[in-house]
Amino acid sequence: MSMNITFNDLRDIKHKLPTGSVSRIAKKLNISEQTVRNYFGATKLDDGETIGVHIEPGPGGGVVHLDDERILKAAREILAEQQ
Repeated sequence: MSMNITFNDLRDIKHKLPTGSVSRIAKKLNISEQTVRNYFGATKLDDGETIGVHIEPGPGGGVVHLDDERILKAAREILAEQQ
């Protein structure tokens, strides 16, 4: 399932994650840590991939179309544990 989110909202989720979350998500999904970072807006593609993330210019940092929500779902699960 795909969805749209603003770039600023996506970065806000990443910034709220506790230390070690990128590693935890990468291990859970069997992907590289850099791929997780790239999902949240990093652009170091030589060390990781992009997974279904398309950014269009616009308000709020632009609109990000996510073809694959697994990383976002894992991040939200971690944030829910903090509550």
